[in-house]
Amino acid sequence: MSSTDLPPASRRSAQLSVSDQPAWIVKDEVDGGWVLQIGGVEQSHVDLADPTHIVHEYLRRMANVLDAAWPTRRPLRIAHLGAGALTLARYVQVTRPASQQVVIEIERELPTLVTSALPMPAGTELEIVIGDAREQLAAMGARRFEAIVVDVFSGESSPAHLATQDFYREALGQLEADGMLLVNVGDDAGQRFLARQVRELEDAAAEECLSGVWTLTHASLLTRPADGNMVLLAGGALSSPDIDEWRRAWMQAGPHPAAVLDPAETLEAFREIGGGRPR
Repeated sequence: MSSTDLPPASRRSAQLSVSDQPAWIVKDEVDGGWVLQIGGVEQSHVDLADPTHIVHEYLRRMANVLDAAWPTRRPLRIAHLGAGALTLARYVQVTRPASQQVVIEIERELPTLVTSALPMPAGTELEIVIGDAREQLAAMGARRFEAIVVDVFSGESSPAHLATQDFYREALGQLEADGMLLVNVGDDAGQRFLARQVRELEDAAAEECLSGVWTLTHASLLTRPADGNMVLLAGGALSSPDIDEWRRAWMQAGPHPAAVLDPAETLEAFREIGGGRPR
């Protein structure tokens, strides 16, 4: 299917059973490609003609993290908690063919809608698991991943059982020793939920004897809090001797103006944002 051809109407929408929200695939008249809307709100953007074209800022930062932390074209074992329109999974397939990817999505209808209306790149190895992210990840037992992407958080409406130190410890435990957890957290201008997630992930990393939390975001969010997203990183990979090189690469890759905070800088920033660290 051409990226300029509108999918048939029967393949462009679905009613989601868990959230009871309508999901639509609509053409993006500004950036090109296609947009997944849920409940009338844009959730994901896909460019079928060029899956490396990532519009949403936080996903671009996540892609940049993967690009720097593992050798070019090396396949990855990666789990995505939260499907969206599978934007990052498409990127991984194109940049790292033969990667083994798993998506855990609670909305049964969403992956079918997305993959039928917006086909995945040829050769994609993608396992789709329907269910609660925490339960299904735990059910994988001894299975380990080099990267786990968590993209289920949106401020105070986020699933409470996922926004905890215990969940983060479980997710870190599913990583290879040199693996990485990438967490997207969206929040409103108060950023209190975001600050709590930094604290929970920091404590989980400490319990697992790992270095602390790195933060990637738009620089202005650190000085003038506003609605926005930050990407939090944790895991054994961040103890790499190449971490300074990765940090320079993440800064240079943007999107700009970019901020990349190491664990000490992350803790310092969140003492001022969203209520700091009350413990």
